[in-house]
Amino acid sequence: MPVKKAAIKDIKQADKREKINIQAKKKIKDLTKAAARQIEAKEKEAVKKVHEAYKAIDRAAQKGIIKKNAAGRKKSRLMKKFNKMGK
Repeated sequence: MPVKKAAIKDIKQADKREKINIQAKKKIKDLTKAAARQIEAKEKEAVKKVHEAYKAIDRAAQKGIIKKNAAGRKKSRLMKKFNKMGK
């Protein structure tokens, strides 16, 4: 365990950031899965879920929670599924 106050504070901050990052990643995962389920079921509300997932992915990439290319890859894969739904 650290002795200095600054080191103790740093550990607390890191734990807090970790929780926030985990929540954001979980939200992305849940939204993309929900959107994929609605796409497979060919529901009309899939558009709304895809939009929500896009928004969460963009926000996470902007904040540095996930990398820019990872965000692009996730969005691309989701849109690929969505475009197949129309056919």
